Amino acid sequence: MSALEKSMHLGRLPSRPPLPGSGGSQSGAKMRMGLIYLFERQSYIEKEKTEINSFTGSLPKYPQQPGLGQAEARSPGRKRDFSPVPWSQYFESMEDVEVENETGKDTFRVYKSGSEGPVLLLLHGGGHSALSWAVFTAAIISRVQCRIVALDLRSHGETKVKNSEDLSAETMAKDVGNVVEAMYGDLPPPIMLIGHSMGGAIAVHTASSNLVPSLLGLCMIDVVEGTAMDALNSMQNFLRGRPKTFKSLENAIEWSVKSGQIRNLESARVSMVGQVKQCEGITSPEGSKSIVEGIIEEEEEDEEGSESVNKRKKEDDMETKKDHPYTWRIELAKTEKYWDGWFRGLSNLFLSCPIPKLLLLAGVDRLDKDLTIGQMQGKFQMQVLPQCGHAVHEDAPDKVAEAVATFLIRHRFAEPIGGFQ
Repeated sequence: MSALEKSMHLGRLPSRPPLPGSGGSQSGAKMRMGLIYLFERQSYIEKEKTEINSFTGSLPKYPQQPGLGQAEARSPGRKRDFSPVPWSQYFESMEDVEVENETGKDTFRVYKSGSEGPVLLLLHGGGHSALSWAVFTAAIISRVQCRIVALDLRSHGETKVKNSEDLSAETMAKDVGNVVEAMYGDLPPPIMLIGHSMGGAIAVHTASSNLVPSLLGLCMIDVVEGTAMDALNSMQNFLRGRPKTFKSLENAIEWSVKSGQIRNLESARVSMVGQVKQCEGITSPEGSKSIVEGIIEEEEEDEEGSESVNKRKKEDDMETKKDHPYTWRIELAKTEKYWDGWFRGLSNLFLSCPIPKLLLLAGVDRLDKDLTIGQMQGKFQMQVLPQCGHAVHEDAPDKVAEAVATFLIRHRFAEPIGGFQ
């Protein structure tokens, strides 16, 4: 027991009782009373210590993830590994799907696994990428017969579109329909849409607009209209609180875990690669130097008063980029005008979709009024996964895979494999 714990427990004990008598007590009696008190005090401490150990020992352990997660289990004196892991360790293949539209050709990055069964089309949250589904993919493929298609939404990950600033719900829902058509033509296989946060909202908009003709199921992960709309007011403050740049991919992965954005190190090591990119113009030390010199020469033409200030600012920015060459792939703060459109009316849209539905939440307190009523009426299946942050499918990929697999088997959309029931 630490000194702090002892002081806490000692503070809970009653103060030492006054010794009987006053002037006439002998020193031997005083000593005997003192020894008795100290013995009782020590016995109380040992009893409290035993009770604390018994209580903490009975707490459930946080589920250990298989694979890399087991290798990364923390042990005394062992340094945690924050190095990035390639997508190929979790997905079988990668493809860039070309979609033609009014503005030209857009290219959407997808990661795939599996060859039989329904397609699980996975849509990530804002700022994330398809790689956020990597560990979940390995988990679900081992439980049911299915195909995985994880999509980088526009302006995210490795997807390249002509109009990267249009992140409206309508446009992104059309993107999903266009990718399905480009991949499968007029006869797509049975598809279940699964989306997290923003991706969950886009999945609902896609389903309600009938943009996927073979849609058989819908799953939202930790996105509810009521709580999402309430959170929008503080979203800019949250984004301002994040680091703008990182020294390395390892530094970005470490931040994501220690900040609690992703609570599962195994997932963070593959997922963060899709969230950050190298700062533009930082290809080599020589290249950086020439850019700085060009800035200095250009500034010499300005008025002397503002020259040194502007020069110093641009030099500082460039030095920051050289020291911290990685930044976010998408500036989420600039997408604020679309946030309301993603989530407003989402609950009723979700409830109105005439297909089997699943809602996975990190906490039951996230339910709003419409979904609470709908859940009581049996309009969708719901499961709460505690001990998770917002990125539920990354924090507890096995639990999410089990919930989705159970849903698929229950509705006879997929066959179990590996003895999964």
